[in-house]
Formats: sequence, structure tokens, C-alpha cells
Amino acid sequence: MKPEQPKTIAVTGGASGIGYAFCEHLAQLGHRIVIADLRGADEAAGKLRAAGARAIGVKCDVVSEDDVGNMARIAEKEFEGIDGLVNNAGLFTTLALKPFDQITSAEWMRVMEVNTLGPFNCAKAVLPALRKSGRGRLVNIASTVPIKGPPNMAHYVASKGAVIAFTRSLARELARDRITVNAIAPGFTLSEGVLQADLQNRIGDNARTTGRCIQRDQVPADLVGALAYLVSDGAGFVTGQTLAVDGGGVFL
Repeated sequence: MKPEQPKTIAVTGGASGIGYAFCEHLAQLGHRIVIADLRGADEAAGKLRAAGARAIGVKCDVVSEDDVGNMARIAEKEFEGIDGLVNNAGLFTTLALKPFDQITSAEWMRVMEVNTLGPFNCAKAVLPALRKSGRGRLVNIASTVPIKGPPNMAHYVASKGAVIAFTRSLARELARDRITVNAIAPGFTLSEGVLQADLQNRIGDNARTTGRCIQRDQVPADLVGALAYLVSDGAGFVTGQTLAVDGGGVFL
């Protein structure tokens, strides 16, 4: 079998946590990486370059059309195109968990801005490049929470449900352009942000693993194989799907 040609892949929220795990794994596979993040993008890209990868960092607020447009232009100029986008940036670890009637409209709208407007902005910005690629890959990072419906995070649950719906709609729209659109739905993952916010202890051991077939905590490394597959040429006939990667906590 002929080896796959490397792709240029942009990862939002790629400077730390799950996003950086994605970037590191894709770089190890030979792909060119664009790390788009509000903080630490240059430093994270520098670590990848030190390991021999081709990578750049771009400061980017996914809510800003100007920022995401600039990210797309820089990526195209540096690498002469964009073949894939991973919409990973999102709000979760900084959210206060509370009953829905105690969530303010400002809190609700901020979560929707980052978690739903962000993927929309980024997809629009890179769409011309994905069309030119002829093998475009768009992967949205969703969550299993819209399937489980946990309490006290209605804004987050609703936003990730919207990501799954957005994925399905775009898959039908963009198939004619040979662009696949899929989502990965992680379970509760012990990412850098989760550990810093001490969410794992606030939620508790039992709640984290209850219902999982594989009875252990999930870590960012558990997600990278699914992403590598969905951006690969081998996934060219897979679109509109949400792949739950959560140790068998939910079955879709």
C-alpha cells in the first residue's frame, strides 16, 4: 500500500491538553501542524519543531472572524494550503457547575460563542482551502454529554449537542467538495485543564467511571487514534458520524 501523503492540519485550542496531544500525535505521523490558540501557540509549535515536525503557532480567538481568517491566511501562506481542521477549542474546565435556572444569560451566551460560533467561524475560514485540497477533513470535538444529559451543565450540554448537529448538516453540504465532516465525542478526560481545575476530585471517582465498559479514567492519549483515522485518506468514505471515545460509556 502506498504511504499516505502528509496533510496540513489546523488544530484550534492546540497549545495544551487534548489539543496538544492531537498536535503531537499528528506531527509524529508526518503531518504539518498549525496550532491556533489564545495562549501558548508559538511555544507549543516550538516544541513540535524541536522534535523534528513542521509546525507553526498562531494566536487565535475562535470567536473572532478576523482572528480565524488570519489563521487561515497564515497557514495557507506557510504550507501552501490546508487539508484538515480540528475544531477542538471550547469552554469546559472554567465553567461553574450549577442548576440551569442559576445560569445567567451572559454565561449561556459565552459558552455558545466559544463552543458553537467558534467551530462555525473556523469552518468558514478554512473552507476555500479544504475545497482546493480535494481531500479535506473537518473534525469537530463534541462530547458524550448530549447523550448522557448530566445535570448542572445545561449550557455545556446544549453547546455540544449543537456541535453534533452542525457536524451532520455540514457533512451533507460539503460531500460534493470531497470534504468529510465527523465528530469525536470524548468522555470525561483527565486533561491538563481538568487536573488544574481539580474537576476530577469535584466529580469523584465513581461518577467518572460509572457505566463505562473499561473501568479506568480516560486520558488525552486515548483520543489521538480516533482523530488520526478520521483525518486519514482511509476515512474518505466516512462522514457525518459521531465517534464516541469514552471506554464504552455510551453506545451510539
